[in-house]
Amino acid sequence: MYQGESVVEEIVSRLPRSASIAGHGRKDPFLSKPKSQQITLKGMIKGTRNMLGRYVGKDAANSPYFPPMISAIQIVGPGIKPPKELSGPILDEEVEEVKKWIEEYKQSWPRTGITLMSDGWLNKVSKKDFLNFLPYSPKGTAFLSSKDVSGTKKDANFYVRLYDQIVEEVGDKHVVQFITDNARACVSAGSKLMDKRKHLVWTLCAAHSIDVMLEEIGEIEIVKETLDEARCIKEIVYF
Repeated sequence: MYQGESVVEEIVSRLPRSASIAGHGRKDPFLSKPKSQQITLKGMIKGTRNMLGRYVGKDAANSPYFPPMISAIQIVGPGIKPPKELSGPILDEEVEEVKKWIEEYKQSWPRTGITLMSDGWLNKVSKKDFLNFLPYSPKGTAFLSSKDVSGTKKDANFYVRLYDQIVEEVGDKHVVQFITDNARACVSAGSKLMDKRKHLVWTLCAAHSIDVMLEEIGEIEIVKETLDEARCIKEIVYF
């Protein structure tokens, strides 16, 4: 028996008898399509499998650029030859397009101001710490820069110097808010930053605060037991 299967069976036995799988017994819409369309869809599925095999993230299909790509392939029709690599001229053109977009984005800063967001992450391969900085305005969010903070003493003085440097890079007059996580050193640095730059408001990251609260809630015994049971079901369903 698969590990955890007995637990799943016990959980399932508690479900009401009326519980059923949504859509059970319905005809697969894929099979109701004409054979020609089935062949096309099968080809797309194989292409998707190849994307996943090449370590392209599953969320790539949710990209706004994915449907236009499929449409372009359909318009050209059979026989289209894909590029052998995406570097070189193709990548250079995309880089230039992104630069133009960023410049257009920056033109709105004097009018609307921006919120600077700090996001820390650990590279699990290189074991290095990074801090990403992203400016947000009604125009949208963009990537500004990434700082390697590995091996540094991450106290309040370190963070306030770094935050102040980033504010200078984008322009002091453009920044109206600075958002960081709620680590003690970041909280202290945020207060010091506001003392130095009176027009700027420092704010804790709501998402990080909620994440911490949910982690603590997850340690409550009854909640923890429920989550453990849910994980067992997930292992069976996605095995």
